[in-house]
Amino acid sequence: MECVICKTGATHHGHVTVTLERNGSIIAIKEVPAMVCNNCGEYYLDTETTKEVLAKAEQAIEKGVEFEVINMNKVA
Repeated sequence: MECVICKTGATHHGHVTVTLERNGSIIAIKEVPAMVCNNCGEYYLDTETTKEVLAKAEQAIEKGVEFEVINMNKVA
């Protein structure tokens, strides 16, 4: 797929760290499978992965964490 940001790179399978912030909480989720641009590094998540990332972040926020790092490879 051609990158929609830089328009010159092509995407490939890889893993990224997604950082989300809401109401003073910061959630970093590592090893998230994504399509990554080989030129600019922009990444794209599929629908299922996006749902999983948002669910994990919501769980952390509900626990009242201020900062949490989650590794997707180690989440059951």
